[in-house]
Amino acid sequence: MYSEQRRTDEPDQGGVRFTVLGPLEVLRGGIDYAPTTPKVLALLAVLVMRPGKMVHIDTLIRELWSDNPPRTVRTTLHTYVYHLRRCIDQNGLAADGEKMLTTKQSGYTFHIDPAQVDTHDFTRLQQIGHEHQDAGDHSAAADAYRAALDLWSGTPFANVHCGPVLSAYRTELLEQRRSVLHLRIEAEIIGGRHRELIGELRSLTTGSPLDEALHGQLMRALGRSGRRSDAMTVYRRLRSRLAGELGVEPCDDLQTLHRELISEGDHR
Repeated sequence: MYSEQRRTDEPDQGGVRFTVLGPLEVLRGGIDYAPTTPKVLALLAVLVMRPGKMVHIDTLIRELWSDNPPRTVRTTLHTYVYHLRRCIDQNGLAADGEKMLTTKQSGYTFHIDPAQVDTHDFTRLQQIGHEHQDAGDHSAAADAYRAALDLWSGTPFANVHCGPVLSAYRTELLEQRRSVLHLRIEAEIIGGRHRELIGELRSLTTGSPLDEALHGQLMRALGRSGRRSDAMTVYRRLRSRLAGELGVEPCDDLQTLHRELISEGDHR
């Protein structure tokens, strides 16, 4: 249903697409033209993070050198900007590299449409999923969330040495992905696909052994599939792990779910 929105190497917005939900790529005609010099690649990553908006020089310096910039930092930064423009011109990524990447008094602006970046599609599909879920169409919501997740090929900026600015943005994107994953699973549970989810949820909880929300979804999927004892085992193992590693009890929602499973057994 949403396959046309997924990551694609087909030309778009002048034939160039930027992917950050995985390695940073600059795609035109199925070929990646991203610069290979680490600092130039990191410069491009920060500019793509704010498409069409000015990025302050201080932000770029903080990202590229953290708290240890060279004495000639502005000259060095300008050299990296020159190399990025040269990459743009040599690979035909724009008619004019200087017009695509303009210099302002206090920073630089990368003149691309936000729709050229895969995060734009991710955000839009996430919103479509919310709208379907609010309307009670859980199957369509799950489809939209799944299409959003299909845009991902790995950790954001996987091929970039991330400083403080990109690291914070990467964390934000990963949290958004985690939220969409939970929403997709929730929509599928409500839509009656609980049995099909058990294997995936077991794998996810193994990879995230302290994620209470995922464990709760696994417990619900097992409970709805007539596997109440397995659901109780999931709870006991999580409770033991939380107590041993963090010294805390499961959250209120999980405790309530646990009591409901016990109550269901008592009424049978």
